[in-house]
Amino acid sequence: MKQYLEIGKIVSVFGLKGEIKVQPWCDSPDFLCEFDTLYYKSGTPVVIEHSRVQKNIVIMKIEGCDSVEEAQKLRNRVLYMDRDDVELEEGAYFVQDLIGLKVVDADTGEEYGELTEVSETGANDVYHIRRADGKMLYAPAIPDVVKETDLDAGIMKITPLEGLFD
Repeated sequence: MKQYLEIGKIVSVFGLKGEIKVQPWCDSPDFLCEFDTLYYKSGTPVVIEHSRVQKNIVIMKIEGCDSVEEAQKLRNRVLYMDRDDVELEEGAYFVQDLIGLKVVDADTGEEYGELTEVSETGANDVYHIRRADGKMLYAPAIPDVVKETDLDAGIMKITPLEGLFD
């Protein structure tokens, strides 16, 4: 498992004092505001002086970035979080850890394919499962369907609702 996970991308400058706009790549912009330290891909720590949500974007001030010119140099950089800085609730997973899991039937062991993407729909997430023949299957990420997720074994066991994959 990766230690550092992508959490957002710096998309533009905000104001004149070195603040930046960050597009969050997480469940909510508020989650991104919880961090005091983020990281660049190199592992270099980025100290966050303050952050706030504005619509669906996070306005952030990074320590040492005090001008428009310095902020402009950060555009298009991806920010990462350290997985050790977050304690997930029971049954919650980072999407990046789910990608690549083998999805099998919880009762029969039939292999459906590989989990390739997770879509947010508002009500619940939807898992995209690519079969060996390339066909895509879609399963709602709800307790009635997802019976077990074993990251160490690389397997997700599901019980599809009747007619789900027809």
